[in-house]
Amino acid sequence: MSTPAQQFLTRNEQDRLIKCVQDVESRTSGEIVPVIASISYDYPRAAHLGGLILGIVAALVLSLLLGRNDLWVFLALFLPFYVLISRLFMMYPRLRRPFITRAEMREEVEEAAITAFHANGLHRTRDMTGIIIYVSVYERMVQVLADKGINDKVNPEVWQEVVAMVAEGIRSGSPGRSLCRGVERCGELIARHFPLKADDTDELPNLIIEGEARR
Repeated sequence: MSTPAQQFLTRNEQDRLIKCVQDVESRTSGEIVPVIASISYDYPRAAHLGGLILGIVAALVLSLLLGRNDLWVFLALFLPFYVLISRLFMMYPRLRRPFITRAEMREEVEEAAITAFHANGLHRTRDMTGIIIYVSVYERMVQVLADKGINDKVNPEVWQEVVAMVAEGIRSGSPGRSLCRGVERCGELIARHFPLKADDTDELPNLIIEGEARR
């Protein structure tokens, strides 16, 4: 069964995105890697909070239907409801969303993007010119990070422009096209400082979808 990350782009969109990365990298020494992840974190707190709240509600309703006001009856009903609902929330990530704040999701996506940046070797390019465009499908969020070589010459705040561009495209139902535009904008932002070198090589995958790298 395919994951949300694997379903995020069609095969044609993946191929077009790879071609887009290759075209941009043929004009600069930057290494741009779009990374698609299904989810950035498991959010166990949300599963337990959902189990707690819905478990209490279910136990109260059933206690009233049974005509029992006894605390021990309530606890006897609450505990199995809590365990069952919490497990359901862990099995089905969509159920957790109402119990996760946007700030919490943003924090986890930022941390996951940093982890992906290092795990996929974007910090090890020859001229420190790696750029990751990290998309987390579950959170519907985008994060763009660049290595030190780029951030020493390009204001890191410019990446928010790319984030907004890609996020808007995803919301409008054109993720493949918006990612291509994001890649092209990254190329424009770094082209003046990082022109293509004669001995430049393609050091990194041109697309990573949840552990599957493509060139």
